[in-house]
Amino acid sequence: MGLFAKLQGALGGGQQQTPSKDEAKQRLKLLLIHDQVDLSAAQLDRMKEEIIGVIAKYCEIDNVDDVEFKLNRLRASVVLHSTIPVRRVTARA
Repeated sequence: MGLFAKLQGALGGGQQQTPSKDEAKQRLKLLLIHDQVDLSAAQLDRMKEEIIGVIAKYCEIDNVDDVEFKLNRLRASVVLHSTIPVRRVTARA
């Protein structure tokens, strides 16, 4: 699943049905964050893959399918939150 699809799911495009007003609000929120970051869905996916690649140099990732990246607003900024299940550290800096 692509990062854009995961973001959409995290911001209200998941399995639960929401009223159309709430759904529209969540989609607008996603679009505003996406515009502020100014990255295409393909660029966000590449960024995710690169971040996972760097972390994989130092840690054994438990399940790549469980990796989550979310873009959220924090005051006037956009923040990237990630959840990466790490099994163990494989190399020390």
